[in-house]
Amino acid sequence: MLDRPYTELLVWQRSRALVALMYDLTRAFPREELLGLTNQMRRAAVSVPSNIAEGCGRQHARDTIQFLFVARGSLFELETQCYLAADQ
Repeated sequence: MLDRPYTELLVWQRSRALVALMYDLTRAFPREELLGLTNQMRRAAVSVPSNIAEGCGRQHARDTIQFLFVARGSLFELETQCYLAADQ
């Protein structure tokens, strides 16, 4: 689908950095949040580069775009979870 590997995409590289940031931030969360916001935030963050990569591996543009939309949705999910964490 792309003329270069997804690993060279700036958006994928930055989303990997976002995952590292979320893991660092959630390490400071209380232990009782391990199965709550900690897990949710980490999973949402991991979903972003994963869906970008999966979308780039698809054979049809429509499939690729759908996975990019899913990655975008995970970003909105993560943003909301960051607000909720800040509220706590």
